[in-house]
Amino acid sequence: MASTRKPTFKPATDPRQSKAGRPGGDSGEVISAQRSVEPEVDSKVTGTTKVTGAAKAGKTSAAGNVIAFPEPKNRRQRRLVLWTLSVVAVVVGALIAGAVFSPVLAVRTITVDGTSLVTPDAVRTALAGLEGKPLPQVTEQEINELLKPLVQVRSATMEARPPSELLVHVDERIPVALLKQGDSYVMVDVDGVQLGATQDLATVALPLIDAGVGTTNTELFKAIAAVLDTLPADILARMSTASAASPDAVELKLVDGKTVVWGNAEDRELKAKALEALLRMPPDPKVPVSVYDVSVPRHPFTK
Repeated sequence: MASTRKPTFKPATDPRQSKAGRPGGDSGEVISAQRSVEPEVDSKVTGTTKVTGAAKAGKTSAAGNVIAFPEPKNRRQRRLVLWTLSVVAVVVGALIAGAVFSPVLAVRTITVDGTSLVTPDAVRTALAGLEGKPLPQVTEQEINELLKPLVQVRSATMEARPPSELLVHVDERIPVALLKQGDSYVMVDVDGVQLGATQDLATVALPLIDAGVGTTNTELFKAIAAVLDTLPADILARMSTASAASPDAVELKLVDGKTVVWGNAEDRELKAKALEALLRMPPDPKVPVSVYDVSVPRHPFTK
């Protein structure tokens, strides 16, 4: 860039220039031109930068030509959605935390259904430790652990009814036979679990398995119990006794004295349907029936 400083002129004072200026050694005055330059301030020393007018003008012009573009719409929407989701998550988390720990939802009433062998009061007593606990904190696993001492209960499910009711659905074990023990008769399920006792056979409509102490641990009991567990409740109630010479020779007696030849425990469901069909056949006085044989369930017969 061309300098804008003006030159200054000073008269020459060097005598040598005076002598050489004219031929013949005339001492006429000679004029010389010199440019005076203002000293520039070293930015390294002063720590400042000298900005010329042109630079200032260029900077101002550049600043004036900057265009501010608007933020893209999709980016603005995405940021709004993320912010909204964050707020919703915080609110939902606070509500859940409040529900889980709120004393407003504490258990105050325990309702029980599905019981016949065990009383509802016995179930409520076993679950008394849940009273005062918030409903969201109660689990079915905890309920089943508390009900383990009640052998009649196989399992249980729960239903929370806010603000303070806990409904417990009990799934009881199903007795399939009676075992004689001393002077009493003990009800057992298919697994041999003792569910109760009675002194009178007439009070319980179940067949008697009289095989002595330790019957539930034998193969014969398992085979007989598996058969009885397959029978519908109305047919099971018509049975008087159940026995087996071997696991492949299960035999049942009806209360009217008739015999059911069952065989082994295979095809239990099909044999149960065949026996049900035979028992529903109208009796024929001319052809009395004393035996129902379903050992071959696809070809059952009577005799």
